Amino acid sequence: MRVTAKVDYALRAALELAAAGEGPVKGERIAQAQDIPLKFLENILLELRHHGLVQSQRGVEGGYWLSRPPEEITLAEVIRAVEGPLANVRGERPESVEYSGPAAPLQEVWIAMRANLRAVLDAVTLADVASGRLPDAVGAITADPEAWQPR
Repeated sequence: MRVTAKVDYALRAALELAAAGEGPVKGERIAQAQDIPLKFLENILLELRHHGLVQSQRGVEGGYWLSRPPEEITLAEVIRAVEGPLANVRGERPESVEYSGPAAPLQEVWIAMRANLRAVLDAVTLADVASGRLPDAVGAITADPEAWQPR
């Protein structure tokens, strides 16, 4: 999986909002805290608002806040809001691609890959990351030294 700048920025912005608690947080504050270009951040926050993850208020007392408690928003939801499905093959969902001959089982590989992404990203909430307390299943994966090896 390739994590785009847009996904990285969206998650970091959502985590800033999770850590801030209730009440509006200015876009400028988020951009500065996470070193995100403000214009890019504003577009991301608009997408998150469009998908019901963030609310906003204009004006001097305005800003952004999460629409739901951070315990209820998964990393997968944020990613889907700004990038679409977690896994795709040439822009198509894995269950939609078809191969023939010896490549036919490749579809099952793509589906298994998506399921594994879901197993992590649908299990981790903004609250988990913001608090530094990841689910045990994720901790078990990262505890394996092989997980840290670049390949």
